[in-house]
Amino acid sequence: PRVGTRTDVLASDGSDLAAAVQTIREWGRGDALDAMVDRAFPGSRVVIRSQDGVMSLGLEQPGILRVLDAAELSDGTLRMLMLTAALLTTETPELMVLNEPETSLHGDLLPALGELIAEASRHIQILVVTHAPGLGAAISAHAEAGELVLEKPHGETVLRGQGLLSAPSWDWGTR
Repeated sequence: PRVGTRTDVLASDGSDLAAAVQTIREWGRGDALDAMVDRAFPGSRVVIRSQDGVMSLGLEQPGILRVLDAAELSDGTLRMLMLTAALLTTETPELMVLNEPETSLHGDLLPALGELIAEASRHIQILVVTHAPGLGAAISAHAEAGELVLEKPHGETVLRGQGLLSAPSWDWGTR
């Protein structure tokens, strides 16, 4: 729970997730948020509670008779909700870098995350670093995505398909 205030950009630690979700809803993107939550967690819905100016986030899930507080959610569920809020932000950056967004996520969430990233890439330039081939495939299935694959043969990191003679020459640039 935190004091509720307009939150156009999710804090790096996700501490203002409830306010960010409420801001997304108030800016008319609530349907997209609710659809993505339902896609990732079928039948579930994010609930924002506000009391005396303090906001908290909960999740309604089928078969559970009460709303689960954020503190009761798994790391993977919270991470998916934070990625959803970050990618549906009301203040879009020019570039967003997602470093291993699949961390802590159940493999079944990768198609939904890939779809979300692909949709956001229509408005934001997104760079995704991942070790999950399934996430890359899910993104490519929904968007025209450039993919660079790195390999490490013999202890040296190289770009897949690039040989010694086809590598671009190094240029230190000039002043």
